[in-house]
Amino acid sequence: MNSPFPGMNPYLENPALWREVHSLLIVAIFDSLNSQVRPKYRVAIEQRVYKASDEDSLLVGVADVAVQKTQAENKSKTGNIAVAPRGVKPVTVNLPMPETVRESYLEVRDIATKEVVTVIEVLSPKNKRSGEGRRAYNKKRLKVLGSASNLVEIDLLRDGKPMDILDNHIQSDYSILVSSFEKRPQADLYTFNLKENIPTFPIPLREGDREPIVDLQDLINGIYERASYDLVIDYSQESVPELSQEDKIWLDELLKEQKIR
Repeated sequence: MNSPFPGMNPYLENPALWREVHSLLIVAIFDSLNSQVRPKYRVAIEQRVYKASDEDSLLVGVADVAVQKTQAENKSKTGNIAVAPRGVKPVTVNLPMPETVRESYLEVRDIATKEVVTVIEVLSPKNKRSGEGRRAYNKKRLKVLGSASNLVEIDLLRDGKPMDILDNHIQSDYSILVSSFEKRPQADLYTFNLKENIPTFPIPLREGDREPIVDLQDLINGIYERASYDLVIDYSQESVPELSQEDKIWLDELLKEQKIR
C-alpha cells in the first residue's frame, strides 16, 4: 500500500519507528547514489559513536522536606541522636544510564584520492535536542564546514530545535541543507511543510562534476511500501509528535478521503 501523504508521512517520525526508518533511508540513499556517481566516486556508510545518558529521565528519590521531617521526628524521641525507623522498605528508583549511541551517515569518497568529498547526514532526535547527541553532531558539523568537504543535512523531524543557520527566519516543518564547499559561507536551504511534496536536491561533488539528484520523496515512498508500514501504523490515532491544529484538520480530512480513518 502507498503512503497516504503527498510528502513526508508524519507517522514515520514516531520514535517507535524512526530508528528503523532512519536506517532504511540511509541504505536507500546509498543504493540510489552509488549507481550515479561511479566510477569516479563511491558512497560509503559510516557510523558516529558516542556515549550519552537519557537527558529526559529524572533522578527519582525522597524529597528533602520528607527527609527533614523524619529526622525531626526521630530527634524528638531519642534526644539529639537521629535513628532510622525500623521496618522501612526501600523505594525502587530509576537512574539515567549511559548508553552507546550509533548514528549512521554517508560519505561520498573520491576513488583515486580516497578523500571524503561529501558528507550526507539524516538528523536523528538526539541531534535536535540538548545533550550529548547534539554536541557530538554539532562538533562533526563544524568540522565538515571548516573542511573542503561538502555537507548535505536532511531534517525530516518536526520535533526539536533545528540546527544553526545564520539569519534564518524561515519556519518550516522539514528542511534539506546543501552546503557546497565552493559556495561557503552561503548554502542552499530547501524548506517544505507537511502538505507539500519533498523536493529533489543535488549532491555536490568536486567542481565541474555532474551532480547526482536525490529524489527523497520516491525513496521515502519506497521505504513505506517495502517495510509494510501500512500494517503497523494505526491511522485512527494521532501522530507523534503532535501536529498543529490546522495540520490535524487537514490530516483528518485527507485520511477520511482515502477511507483510512
